[in-house]
Amino acid sequence: MKARIVALRRAVVLVVLLLAGSLTGGATGGAAEGTRDHHDTINGTEFRVKVPARWNGTLVLFSHGYYLAEYPPEPGQVMLATHPRTEQWLLDHGYALAASNYKGLVGYAVEDALRDQMAVLDWFEVHIGRPRQTVTSGMSMGALVSLGLAERHPKRFAGVLATCGEYDGNGTWNSGLDITFAIKELLAPGADIDLVKPRDAEASRDRLLEVIAEAQKSEQGRARLALAGALANIPGWSTTHQPAPTDLADRLSQQLAWVNTAYVYGIGPVGREDLERRAGGNPSGNVGIDYRRLLAQSAQRDLAVQAYRTAPGANLEADLDRLAKAPRIAPDPGALAYMYRHTVVRGSTPSPVLTLHTTGDGGAVPDQVRWYAEQVRRHGDPDRLRSAFLSRGGHCSYSAAEEIVSLQALLARVNTGRWSGVDPAGLNAAVGAFGPDDHQVMDLFTQETKAVSPSFTRYTAPRFLRPSR
Repeated sequence: MKARIVALRRAVVLVVLLLAGSLTGGATGGAAEGTRDHHDTINGTEFRVKVPARWNGTLVLFSHGYYLAEYPPEPGQVMLATHPRTEQWLLDHGYALAASNYKGLVGYAVEDALRDQMAVLDWFEVHIGRPRQTVTSGMSMGALVSLGLAERHPKRFAGVLATCGEYDGNGTWNSGLDITFAIKELLAPGADIDLVKPRDAEASRDRLLEVIAEAQKSEQGRARLALAGALANIPGWSTTHQPAPTDLADRLSQQLAWVNTAYVYGIGPVGREDLERRAGGNPSGNVGIDYRRLLAQSAQRDLAVQAYRTAPGANLEADLDRLAKAPRIAPDPGALAYMYRHTVVRGSTPSPVLTLHTTGDGGAVPDQVRWYAEQVRRHGDPDRLRSAFLSRGGHCSYSAAEEIVSLQALLARVNTGRWSGVDPAGLNAAVGAFGPDDHQVMDLFTQETKAVSPSFTRYTAPRFLRPSR
């Protein structure tokens, strides 16, 4: 069992590294002739700025995703776009680029990022010059950062590209707690596993992985894992180069891949240890949560129901009763207030926003896009928001061509005051004009890189199950 868990940990670590972008977007393209490359620190925080010889006056400020403490990026690596080819295209077309690695670099560094990215922008204006306009782009956790920057500093940003993001960060951590809570209560009741305030975070994480590995050996165990995933709307699709699976076993396997990587290894006990240090306590809770109702509202309910129907001896109603009777976890008020201050956007849209998301994303569920649109309808201007979806599995599994075209669409809205060509047909046509090297995407789980076809589609995301408001 120990050897199996070690192997699983290694596989999961690689996937989480890819989720952060440290292997897919870390390398930088060859600098265009005459490009000024500034690589330095501000108050000990590493940053990078590149300015082409013929700067067009637009600056793109990029915010990176979540890095695991055990596996920070290589020394000197500062991402300026998700893809190196995007970085090169932007420089070749006259755009200046800037980014910070945030104080401490690793973990859920949203508060640090909101401060450190502005420090880079201030540095740019002093040492390079005031941009004619600045747009902010971010992936995964960085998408939340980018929206937060625009909302806090409305006069400094002309537009936002938010890709594969979670905009209710507090809701995400609550969903993560729902998953691990269900796994522990249904598969290892009474086990020495700390879901919050971990005494030994690595031991609790590894014990959860062991419980999952054992549960996979039986149909009843797999059904209970499917229930845990459904409580957070985790899709049964993770593969980037294959269509959504239809076979039940494949769907359960791909859903579980997300549960293992993103919610047990990523924001499980070890991730919570980092979060609780920043927040000053545990911000997550499930007091008053009716898991029977949550399942009824889940877009993945049918997947869980099918798993139970095919599992001899499994009883969904009995398991829901067990969850209903299980002792609940309450958040610490101060830590919860911290999350509302830094990780839950308002939706005020002081400038145009374009979101980009894959429909089969279990690392940052597309439900968050719908939740953000609802906040914009309440607090902002819906005409300033457009949401684009790719029919594809994976987290941040878009190509350089798709990233570039999305930036072009945002910049066109910023410069003309109207959205144009952001329907699926228009976006697919624009992406199709790029060469084959710009269509390459890595599958997070197989580690294979292949060309993908443009796949923008019309899509209505499910409702987010655990919204903070």
